[in-house]
Amino acid sequence: MREGHGAPVSDTAAGLPPGLRTEIERAGYYPAVVCDVLDVAVAGEEVRASLVYPETTFDRDEVRRHVTVLALTPTRLVVAHADDHEPDSLSSQPYASASTEAVPLHAVRSVVLSHAIPRPEQHRPGVPPRELTLTVGWGSVSRVDLEPASCGDPDCDADHGYTGTTTVEDISVRISAEAEGAEAVGSAVAFARALSAATVRR
Repeated sequence: MREGHGAPVSDTAAGLPPGLRTEIERAGYYPAVVCDVLDVAVAGEEVRASLVYPETTFDRDEVRRHVTVLALTPTRLVVAHADDHEPDSLSSQPYASASTEAVPLHAVRSVVLSHAIPRPEQHRPGVPPRELTLTVGWGSVSRVDLEPASCGDPDCDADHGYTGTTTVEDISVRISAEAEGAEAVGSAVAFARALSAATVRR
């Protein structure tokens, strides 16, 4: 596992809301880099809601860091990713890459929320779920699930071809109270609510 994930944000990307910069710094993954690329993509628009999702993955003997930032502006959903990379043909040293995508709100086709709620009979209104999965689709990535079709006759052995479903899934983040804490789940719920409301108005 590589130590050290970049300098603090300080005055970098001063156009971003202080709360968002604090969350990016708390994530601990090259915050100055993440703030810089996000600031370019936001391009001076107001950030009305945001979600910072750090993730650690294990690849053989390597521990790799990743962070995803979602920022909602009046007109767009801005998505930023940053990843670790081992030395390759681009660099003889380990390095990070960061990318952004700005999606017009009118292009967002679906906002899917999956709530996991323990002991539902005891659920109190307003209490965040144990886990929330937020999936947003805007048509850039689609998944097709196929399976053999049938006619409903258990004795029929004719070939009825295939049937399937198409799922639009450009980004999916799963926030768990056990892994990230209840506050992180609450923040994800607040962002999901803001994004859902923004796409309804478009």
